[in-house]
Amino acid sequence: MKKILVTGSNGLLGQKITERILAQNDFELIATGKGKNRYPIKNGYTYHEMDILDAENIDHVIGMYLPDAVIHTAAMTNVDTCETEKEACWALNVTAVEHLIKACKKHDAQLIHLSTDFIFDGLAGPYREEDEPSPVSFYGESKLAAELLLKKSDIKWAILRTIIVYGVVNDMSRSNIILWAKGALEKGNPINVVDDQWRMPTLADDLAEICLLAAAKEARGVYNASGKDMMSILELVQEVADYYGLDKSLIRPISSASLNQAAKRPVKTGFILDKSVKDLGYQPHSFREGIAIMEKQWNLLKNDA
Repeated sequence: MKKILVTGSNGLLGQKITERILAQNDFELIATGKGKNRYPIKNGYTYHEMDILDAENIDHVIGMYLPDAVIHTAAMTNVDTCETEKEACWALNVTAVEHLIKACKKHDAQLIHLSTDFIFDGLAGPYREEDEPSPVSFYGESKLAAELLLKKSDIKWAILRTIIVYGVVNDMSRSNIILWAKGALEKGNPINVVDDQWRMPTLADDLAEICLLAAAKEARGVYNASGKDMMSILELVQEVADYYGLDKSLIRPISSASLNQAAKRPVKTGFILDKSVKDLGYQPHSFREGIAIMEKQWNLLKNDA
């Protein structure tokens, strides 16, 4: 049985990987994160605190468990915070990857790294894996820098690029666009939603699955790992309203420029998924299916509470 070490296991994707491994019992899991374990089930895997900014700590933990693969989900992902706190962004998104590369080289582990559509400028989406990156934000620059570190390293590596990850877990450290839109519309609150950006939203469960497919198949290189439906952010929110039978007249279309955000966003990203489907057997759900899966899980969590 392959041994997998996950960074950022308290986050949405990290918890989904834990959930998926416990359900199928096909990997030995070492979950790592900052602070105490937030996943409700504590048995069936190992949890170890690990600071991804501490090179010695990383080397110690990876050296102790000797995983076959490290799945690196931890990152600073708030695009505007990255723009205003560049030093912290670089430390978390680039320097931490340097530390992981060194430890993975020393202990002969595959490194599976999560990246983003924000490495592109959004002028020619959807993108293939080999298309030329051109980030328009510091967040995108930091994630591209981390990719380049992996590409010039001599370790076993795979990069999984994803887009707008959504889902629910028991202990949510932050909301996501689906929960935000649903919550506001249920209260009858009008919401402003941009109508000039296009994405392919990704169910966290699908992303967890491709992370483990990459580990199982010892994948090498870059793979696109998003959902399969291209839509504007406005259409995404309208789809949420349709699913729950909520009032779409509360959704107010606005332009990105009117938001005065610290960081610029790419216009139209999206990915061509053929390589991931063919090489890894990736089968993402449609957005509508994803909302239904998420709602079922949400109801189970509420019943368990």
